[in-house]
Amino acid sequence: MQSILESLYYGDLVPQEQRVSQSPEYRGLNEQITESLNHWKKKLAEEDFNELEALTDLYHQVQGIDMASSFTNGFKLGAALMIEVLSGMNPPVPQQGT
Repeated sequence: MQSILESLYYGDLVPQEQRVSQSPEYRGLNEQITESLNHWKKKLAEEDFNELEALTDLYHQVQGIDMASSFTNGFKLGAALMIEVLSGMNPPVPQQGT
C-alpha cells in the first residue's frame, strides 16, 4: 500500500478531482446554472453567447486558483496544528498569502 506522499507523487491522489461538494444545494445550483446558460444561448446571438462562455471560462480559472490557494492554506494550517499538538510547542501560524 502506498503512503499518502507516494500517492500524491505518482498522481494517484488528485485532491482537485475529489472536490465535488456534498452540500445538498450543490446539485440544484448546478442545474440552475445549466438552465440559465441554455436560456442565454437561445436568447443571445452566437457571437455574444461565445463571449459569455469565454467570461465564464475565465471565472472558472480564477475559481480554480482560489481553490488551490485555499487547499494550500488549509494544508499549512493543518500541518502547523499537528506540529503544535505533537511537539507541545506553539509554532507561528501561516498567514494568508504566504
